Amino acid sequence: MALHTQLPIYKAAYKLLDVVTDIVTNMERAFKRSIGEKISSECLEIMVLVFRANVAADKSPHLSELLERLQVIELMLRLGMDKRKIHRDAYAGAVELTTSIGKQCNGWKNAANSRPHRGGQGFHD
Repeated sequence: MALHTQLPIYKAAYKLLDVVTDIVTNMERAFKRSIGEKISSECLEIMVLVFRANVAADKSPHLSELLERLQVIELMLRLGMDKRKIHRDAYAGAVELTTSIGKQCNGWKNAANSRPHRGGQGFHD
């Protein structure tokens, strides 16, 4: 098992957190407190879910939650852009990363579902 920090999905999630941190820093105070903090929080939770999926025997629940949280991030970023609180270029860069993370997550989920669970202290044949 690879260290979670070496996984491409973790690196993309970290880059998203970096981009989102810059986006939130440039928001006006009211929007930063309501939406900006939630976006940052969801990005941190995605990184935690990558770790959890990496160490779990059953990765599917963690990856499903990751995809759900990714949708929430995309929705809030879109709202920010529509309200003109996030610059279009910053939004495009963030969505490019969320798309990459989503594709990697779905690929990981499909691969995990296609092989039997390993690990634990069960019976061995």
